[in-house]
Amino acid sequence: MSPTVDTIAAPATPTGTSALALVRASGPLAAELVRDIFGEAPLPRQAVRGDYRDRRTGAAIDDVMFTFFKEPNSYTGEDLLEISCHGNPFIVSKIITDLLGRGCRPAEPGEFTKRAFLNGRMELTQAEAVADLIHARSEQALLAANQQLRGALGFRMRQLIDDLLFVLARVEAYIDFPDEDLPPGDHTVLVEGIQRLLAGTGQLLATSHYGELLRAGVKTVIIGEPNVGKSSLLNRLIGRERAIVSSEPGTTRDYLEEPVLIGPYCLRLIDTAGLNPRPAPLEMLGITKTIELIAQADLILLVLDATLETSASPPPADTGGSPAKTIAVINKIDLAPRRPRPALPSALPSVEVSAIRGDGIDDLKALIVRHVESFRVEHGDELVIINARHNHALTQATVALQAAQKKLAEGAPAELLASDLRSALHAFGEISGKVDNEQMLDRLFATFCIGK
Repeated sequence: MSPTVDTIAAPATPTGTSALALVRASGPLAAELVRDIFGEAPLPRQAVRGDYRDRRTGAAIDDVMFTFFKEPNSYTGEDLLEISCHGNPFIVSKIITDLLGRGCRPAEPGEFTKRAFLNGRMELTQAEAVADLIHARSEQALLAANQQLRGALGFRMRQLIDDLLFVLARVEAYIDFPDEDLPPGDHTVLVEGIQRLLAGTGQLLATSHYGELLRAGVKTVIIGEPNVGKSSLLNRLIGRERAIVSSEPGTTRDYLEEPVLIGPYCLRLIDTAGLNPRPAPLEMLGITKTIELIAQADLILLVLDATLETSASPPPADTGGSPAKTIAVINKIDLAPRRPRPALPSALPSVEVSAIRGDGIDDLKALIVRHVESFRVEHGDELVIINARHNHALTQATVALQAAQKKLAEGAPAELLASDLRSALHAFGEISGKVDNEQMLDRLFATFCIGK
């Protein structure tokens, strides 16, 4: 366990009134706190009921349950005290104030998890998964966070590091013998080894976009001409009247954004101003914003009017969107006579709906889920995804491995080849946390909530 000179304390549950709240204290004073506050011996892993008494007056602050965890068998790897009290913010505040008066200091954001990492209780990828688990907003995001917490990404990284160390050891064996040529057999082993490493990093890099969709939600922009039913579709998908619906065209001048669960995914649904081919000046401002949102979209729902034989709606490409991420939603089938539907590009998936009655909405949801699933990269039975930090490190590793691959093909000295391989190893180490980079760790754990 890494040396710790202080004991930290913080609420582990959100601010606000609730039935229960949890307060944590971690560090060398934890056992002493049990004796001083409750007059009890600190028995590990036993939940005990007791009065939390103020250190100055001896008055009972609350009737609580407390549990002591002896290092290293605790979340942080240190002596840890968890106090379950009633969820009155005033009670929580008084307990925290009392703990600070007994020698604790306020925990910094993510400091409990940071100590768990520094004390070897989890790898860095697992520590990051704690934050993902807390903020998961969909079934698939929760699944990914749980698998990463159980070490799925860490296992992949250990495999890559082991393979890279094998290649690097082969190269370094020749540094002390610069006059000897690399035997053909070893040359083949190195070529194949670097190719496998590049394939492995490429597989992980390919999960970056899918990982961002799970963490941030699928940015889904609803577009179409005025009065085709975009706002009605938004209301139907989220299940309540969020947007104003009117028969008068151009009701939506700005955009509305609402989160919604579609199958196992969270979508950020955005209702936009209608793409009027002859807009008034005020409408033009809304249309400009719509076009900006289209360019940023992960998915575009192009709403068309089924009561019209043709539509003046511009194809997605004309507005900066991509047909590959567009679904045509032919709305108002409850009002439409049997006539030819609006002409669509052959490759554009489409679905017929009535946003007012709900016809076809389940088919639309299924189509949306299939679209999002297309971004998933298979890794056997495990859902392995990376975040922006991993993406940066893996990109650096890829550049270094490609440089090593080129030097190997050119017959460069072993020292230069080894230098590139060490750079790749350093990049891999940043993901797993094997590289000592205090600034990087501070930035990472600062994104956590206090108490975690």
